Amino acid sequence: MRVAFLNPQGNFDPADSYWTAHPDFGGQLVYVKEVSLALAGLGVQVDIVTRRIRDPEWPEFSADEDFYQGFPDNPRILRIPCGGDNFLNKEALWPCMSEFVDNLLEFYGSDPPDFVTAHYADGGYCAALLQSKAGLGFSFTGHSLGAQKIDKLGVNSGNAASMEETFRFSRRIHAERLSMERASTIITSTGQERFEQYSHPLYAGAVDVTDDARFAVIPPGVNTQVFASEEKSHDEEVHERLLGHIENGGQPHVIVSSRLDGKKNIAGVVDAYVSNKELHERARLAIVVRGVEDPYTEIVTLPQSEREVLRPILDAIEEAQLRNKVDFLDIRSQQDLASAYRVFARRRSVFALTSFYEPFGLAPIEAAACGLAVVATRNGGPSEIFVDEAGVLVDPADIEDIARGLLEALENYEGYAERGRRRVTEKYTWHATAAGYLEVIERGAGQTRALGQSVPELDCAERIIDYLGA
Repeated sequence: MRVAFLNPQGNFDPADSYWTAHPDFGGQLVYVKEVSLALAGLGVQVDIVTRRIRDPEWPEFSADEDFYQGFPDNPRILRIPCGGDNFLNKEALWPCMSEFVDNLLEFYGSDPPDFVTAHYADGGYCAALLQSKAGLGFSFTGHSLGAQKIDKLGVNSGNAASMEETFRFSRRIHAERLSMERASTIITSTGQERFEQYSHPLYAGAVDVTDDARFAVIPPGVNTQVFASEEKSHDEEVHERLLGHIENGGQPHVIVSSRLDGKKNIAGVVDAYVSNKELHERARLAIVVRGVEDPYTEIVTLPQSEREVLRPILDAIEEAQLRNKVDFLDIRSQQDLASAYRVFARRRSVFALTSFYEPFGLAPIEAAACGLAVVATRNGGPSEIFVDEAGVLVDPADIEDIARGLLEALENYEGYAERGRRRVTEKYTWHATAAGYLEVIERGAGQTRALGQSVPELDCAERIIDYLGA
């Protein structure tokens, strides 16, 4: 059986280039890669289908095909040309999607895949086009939905036009609705994602969230070969190269590792830390900023959107005169990150993710697998993952509650670290995720396919206007 994973945005290469360093190269790419590798291990032929880029600024993505080191023939990375050669942000890809699908069909010719798994809104739209043109069945994994982003960004009738210009919400919402309507199965990471995100008014009529036949809750996992609590030979080298300069006197750290995105609420952890004397007496703060060793001098090298997130963080640290208590780390690979986590775990450290909303949260389960105690947002997936005191859940909008959670995790480190590690290793592995996908694929591949069903042009502007005016 051959399965195509549709993921037009971002890109994939053996070195995992730009992961977390660009908004289009986030956790979704980790998810697609890891599920693909695990499915290949179950005997499924997998194609990760993305966009070909022949741009001097992005040299890693120019080849038509690629493979991961140690996996010489499966999964295969397919890069399909569309929209020219230059890199395009995901919001600029919408006009290219029909060309992308036509070129993909030309590539496969008379030997198309047996099933498609579609990822994010653009992947879902392409899957609907493939279904119409070639009769291919598909599942839809939204990862994060546009309706929640509309709400979190505070889009209203006054700023809707400028927000549409930046984020193309009218196309994204329409693509998501189409994907929900036509997918054989909608895959979510948690039950909360299913019942809360997909019941948003902007998706009314597209899917019935009470219909168990349309949904499969399949949690993501961790790569247990990389993220594990057992010490590895790589750890000492990472300790010397990245952490050896930190003079902490044996103190633990509060660790933040996510891209510089306002909705991740890194500032919430920083504000909690600098405003609570007990916290900065008991622990140091470590912030991972990929590609930057000294943010005070190198902030100018970051994109404007990231500078806008980082500048208030630096100002808060400076104003509290705590620069000597905060360590910025430039960690560029999963292997280095896992090693750093294990070193920090030996110091009884705490990982913090206080996003305003987190659909699932790969980062905290990776940290927990390495032996760190976890403090996570109560909004979204972490509230289902870190049950039974496997972690500390906090209100991301309440600085005092974040500080409370961090102190609680530091005080009771052994219990939270052990319960969190056990919870992750028993329930959240990529093998288990792939097994869930295989059930969906085998069931969906045998269903009737909507060959010839028309696919409307993407435009959901009136629906969004009505929602904002309600």
